[in-house]
Amino acid sequence: MTTVNILSGGAAQGLVRGLSDAFKAQTGLGIDGQFGAVGIMADKLRAGTPTDLVILTQALLAKLADENLVVASSITDVGRVETALAVRSRDPKVTAKTEADLREVLRSADAIYVPDTKASTAGQHVAKVLDQLGIASEVAPRLKIFPNGATAMRELAASTAARPIGCTQVTEIIATGGIELSGALPPGCELVTMYTAGVTAGAAHPKEAAALVALLTRADHRELRQRVGFAG
Repeated sequence: MTTVNILSGGAAQGLVRGLSDAFKAQTGLGIDGQFGAVGIMADKLRAGTPTDLVILTQALLAKLADENLVVASSITDVGRVETALAVRSRDPKVTAKTEADLREVLRSADAIYVPDTKASTAGQHVAKVLDQLGIASEVAPRLKIFPNGATAMRELAASTAARPIGCTQVTEIIATGGIELSGALPPGCELVTMYTAGVTAGAAHPKEAAALVALLTRADHRELRQRVGFAG
């Protein structure tokens, strides 16, 4: 089957999957996607990976357009995604209404599951927050770092630690069985990221890629976007 090729942040994986049947019915094409840390996905595009559509952070899409890798006129906001805390389904939920609360939650965990702290949006933010809270060195031995949020959350679900916790984007938490969305990050530590889609300059199927952007952002798909963790 002919496919539209996507490079996307892991945040959009559930949304794309939820619309794959509708896209096939509309265009006759399937979707072949790679989902992961946004920095790695951008580098794959730069390296020449055949790609029709990218779904990455708003700032990164603007940069790729400046590099003439994405058609600027095609760029469309999909929605905002919050970074939050996760726990295993069998564990009590934790809340952190203040920075002090979050510091205590993280210090009390014997394993902290996070995505790539250098290439992923949520992982970079976690590293920043740990520095901000003054506990980066203390909790470093307990950090469990994985290539993307989806993998980190699957590993959290399977964790045998006594008091594990995870931190990544809400969309990846919701999409993973065996874990639960526990709570938002407190004021001063929060992160809400706008994800944006754009057709690549070298797209083999630009019309179909644009059709997928339209599906992702249609007003009547707002409920689906909210269900998988997007706001706005």
